[in-house]
Amino acid sequence: MLARIQPRASFRPAYLSLWKSGELARRVERALSKLADCTLCPRACHVDRLADKFAVCRSGRHVRVGSYFPHFGEEDCLRGTRGSGTIFFSGCNLRCVFCQNFEVSWQLEGDITPPEKLAAMMLELQARGCHNINLVTPEHLVPQILEGLLIAVESGLRLPLVYNTSAYDSLDSLELMDGMVDIYMPDFKFWDPEMARRYIRAPNYPEAARRAIKEMHRQVGSLVFDEDNLALRGVIVRHLVMPGGIAGTREILHWIAQELGPDTYVNVMPQYYPAGKVSDKEHAEINRSITLQEFQQALEFADESGLQDLDRRSLLRATMQ
Repeated sequence: MLARIQPRASFRPAYLSLWKSGELARRVERALSKLADCTLCPRACHVDRLADKFAVCRSGRHVRVGSYFPHFGEEDCLRGTRGSGTIFFSGCNLRCVFCQNFEVSWQLEGDITPPEKLAAMMLELQARGCHNINLVTPEHLVPQILEGLLIAVESGLRLPLVYNTSAYDSLDSLELMDGMVDIYMPDFKFWDPEMARRYIRAPNYPEAARRAIKEMHRQVGSLVFDEDNLALRGVIVRHLVMPGGIAGTREILHWIAQELGPDTYVNVMPQYYPAGKVSDKEHAEINRSITLQEFQQALEFADESGLQDLDRRSLLRATMQ
């Protein structure tokens, strides 16, 4: 881990300044107005979500929460000793055929959650000692998240905010989150548009992800840690290694090093397994886990690209398998 340290005592979440100036309340109003003709993600569906209508994401006026809890399965720099305060939102603007959270993203398990209840979840996670608030699959829900955040901050929320996304985000949504988010954690799933079309139903995903991740990095920069190696601010990029190299791992890792810098914190993830709609009849070519050799090759690509700050647990997996 590279030495970018800020004492925890001197850290203040980014959203506090915007709240004190009144900008957070203004952002909420502006964001909610965008729901009436929704272009809040790259699909630009133009539905009136204020009227509780929806399209691909199947999310209307309010969020639906699948679960929330202190999560100990995240990166070490997020989970620490007391967990990352994770809120799993239902619905998604992608259609990943291999989704490992299929019941939540495709089948919408969870409860409709108005802003007051969402704020209460954030405050409960803070009271339970979590190190941060980790918003999972927020791409299609930025207005509603800001609405809940305002209530939570007014009631004492002071934890770093993690935006845990597929990177299928619009620049409009990211502009609304500028100055609100402390830690952006985007996936970079696919490099090739045809692979993105086949496996996540979004051929424009690679272009949208590159654009979004560069904007996230512009806002918060490289990852900064406290004295206990917990993340305070910056970008963490995740990449899931896929069977047969279909994700374009080499191209993605080289792009990260060249466009964001070799000091970017990257988690090269080996935990792909068949899920969702993957079977011998549908997408049989990815109906298997990756091999140790495929994962080791991905780490070689990272080394070849010059990336210097890989997640340590991923490196440990490679040596233990």
